[in-house]
Amino acid sequence: MPPFLHSLSFLSHTLCLTLFQFLERSSIGSKSIGVYPTTLLFSSSPLFDSPHLLQKPHTYLSSTTMGDNKDQDFFSHKFPTTSQVLEEMKELWGMALPITAMNLLVFVRAVVSVLFLGRLGSLELAGGALSIGFTNITGYSVLVGLAAGLEPVCSQAYGSKNWDLLSLSLQRMVLILLIAIIPISLLWLNLEKIMLFMGQDSAITEMASIYCFYSLPDLLTNTLLQPLRVFLRSQKVTKPMMYCSLVAVIFHVPLNYLLVVEMGLGVPGVAMASVLTNLNMVVLMAGYVCVWRKKEVVMRWCWSDGGGVVWFGLGQLMKLAVPSCFMICLEWWWYEIVTVMAGYLPSPTLAVAATGILIQTTSMMYTVPMALAGCVSARVGNELGAGKPYKAKLAAMVALGCAFVIGFINVTWTVILGHKWAGLFTNDEPVKALVASVMPIMGVCELGNCPQTTGCGILRGTARPVIGAHINLGSFYFVGTPVAVGLAFWFKVGFSGLWFGLLSAQVACAISILYVALVRTDWEAEALKAEKLTRVEMGSLNGLGSKDNEKEEESKGLLVNGNGNGNGNNKDEIC
Repeated sequence: MPPFLHSLSFLSHTLCLTLFQFLERSSIGSKSIGVYPTTLLFSSSPLFDSPHLLQKPHTYLSSTTMGDNKDQDFFSHKFPTTSQVLEEMKELWGMALPITAMNLLVFVRAVVSVLFLGRLGSLELAGGALSIGFTNITGYSVLVGLAAGLEPVCSQAYGSKNWDLLSLSLQRMVLILLIAIIPISLLWLNLEKIMLFMGQDSAITEMASIYCFYSLPDLLTNTLLQPLRVFLRSQKVTKPMMYCSLVAVIFHVPLNYLLVVEMGLGVPGVAMASVLTNLNMVVLMAGYVCVWRKKEVVMRWCWSDGGGVVWFGLGQLMKLAVPSCFMICLEWWWYEIVTVMAGYLPSPTLAVAATGILIQTTSMMYTVPMALAGCVSARVGNELGAGKPYKAKLAAMVALGCAFVIGFINVTWTVILGHKWAGLFTNDEPVKALVASVMPIMGVCELGNCPQTTGCGILRGTARPVIGAHINLGSFYFVGTPVAVGLAFWFKVGFSGLWFGLLSAQVACAISILYVALVRTDWEAEALKAEKLTRVEMGSLNGLGSKDNEKEEESKGLLVNGNGNGNGNNKDEIC
């Protein structure tokens, strides 16, 4: 193991044990946390109706009686051993590192597009930047957020081996996104009218509308790309996504050169190159699922009855998708609002330029906690779906420990390399000085952002995105925005006041989410909720909720954690 991972393992293990000790003390005598007599709860719960669990309930619960078998859960009063923490870290980072690499590749793709826009001229660059900001706010953030609602259902279904539900949820989400892109398309088509109404420059707006128009096919691409990423991640399939992204991004540069330079298409060429790159990602991932690994990756089509089963369950999935969308978008949109507020400061050109550099930097740093959040959501959901609440708790604690370590790393390098980092983006000394002055604040923001983002992943994995949406709304818009406006404009602090506003929002958000994740989470109850979620959803697949059909399918092992051949046969009916 590399020295860096040794250090990360040690620090994460220490933080994980500290969190467990804190939870153990705070749970004593607390009904809100709910430490119940373990053997009574587990032996009487319908979550453990499977015959092989009822035969040896104590063996199932305790890893101490079975050695270090990683398939076993363990008692709530036992602290995890070093080997258990390291095993969980290996599992978590085995998923998170490829996802981080994939996120970085997506970031590189965006940088390449901006570079080619810059080659065309300042007007094209300004118009492209305006269009990219508009499409991010009105389109991509919404699609990513809605697709995040798939995380608890897919991960818990995979953990409970409900293959039908896994595939059904993917198809439902694709249908939801197809419906969502209709109003988004109308917004994109009317970008010029909207921007002119808001007082934007007509030449820049015209260029932005061209870029936006040629980006419209990317909405269709993302209706498949975003759910497919969640679908594969919930099954711990992350390296293939990284390789598919790598191949697609490698061809992104020659595509831009061909369309922009050789064919002279200009701004439409840059937009079309981005669309084709995303299309390549979708084709490669779909090919992987349907051709190369169709025996390992679970995929079943549910349109034999004309799609009635898919349509019937949209409401249930929307209850998770809409709050997940708000949870992600409320934070995403706030960064765009900061850019707008920077334009109203004295020396707006200087402030907006510095904001652009800082937001690009935060986007780059965000790739790691975003990957960690997605993977801990999958890990927590998998373990809850499998009926292992304390393994889910361990996954959450390990991820939070890693998030704090990553936050400290970000603080360190932003403080040390602030001025040099700004020099990578610009030679303008005033801009470099302004960026360097705010980098330490931004680094401290990351100390809150990393565990906060990871905590959001835990909430999604436990199917509680509503709580995360409420916390983000309160933190960013009722704490961060007043602090930012007050410091920057009323108290004349200036540019740094905006970032102190972000810091206050991140602190409020991190404290609230960590309180919910650490103190207010009853992991045994969450396991029961996971069983109920997959059982209810499967009821809609098997006879649209009919009790008779539910009993019939339950006997086949589709609604509960079955054993034997009930689950294995379904896995062959793929693509």
